[in-house]
Amino acid sequence: MNAAPADQIRLLDVQGLDVRLSQLAHKRRTLPEHAELDTLTADHTQLRDLLVASQTEESDTAREQTKAEQDVDQVRQRAARDQKRLDSGAVTSPKDLENLQHEIASLARRQSDLEDVVLEVMERREAAQERATELTGRVESLQSKISDATARRDAAVEEIDNEIATVTKERAVIAGTIPADLLKLYDKLREQQGGVGAARLYQRRCDGCRQELAITELNEVRSAPADTVVRCENCRRILVRTPESGL
Repeated sequence: MNAAPADQIRLLDVQGLDVRLSQLAHKRRTLPEHAELDTLTADHTQLRDLLVASQTEESDTAREQTKAEQDVDQVRQRAARDQKRLDSGAVTSPKDLENLQHEIASLARRQSDLEDVVLEVMERREAAQERATELTGRVESLQSKISDATARRDAAVEEIDNEIATVTKERAVIAGTIPADLLKLYDKLREQQGGVGAARLYQRRCDGCRQELAITELNEVRSAPADTVVRCENCRRILVRTPESGL
């Protein structure tokens, strides 16, 4: 393949822009905010699960407390009725009086036991409420950090994307001045060779693979016409000659 030396030099310009685009793409993928958001989001999800569990526990104990208080109230009402009967003098049979007094005493013990249950449930409910309040604060704090990290990430991505757009336009302008067959070969080699399709021959060394050319290869390059597109024998990339090639 033949191409004017100026076209080959411009190929190095395209290569430089392609390297920059690769660097920008890598920078975009590896922004520290990505890892930060992954960590924050995982922590947020875990805390949200704990918060839901605490809220569920608080709700369950609230219902349990209501039921226990209703049980106490029922026993209290029944005891009040029995005490009223006892105080009214309507019960005159000694056996009935004994039974009624025994029932009142039993209800008093039952009421005391149920009130202890209410207190125990109230303590558990209060603990669940405190835990939910604490977790709510932590979730809100994490959400604030997530919002901040998201804003920083979006700003960084926007800045990178703007630079990518600028470099892409510049590449398109320069690539448009390079013969299509040369550019096609370059793009093919760039895909095969890890993003580098053309390399400068500098001080008898290929800038692509960093290998110094053998004397026979150097002689071939020296003797090749200026418009000949030469290739590195080692990496097969397009080898662009410049005044600094050491030929």
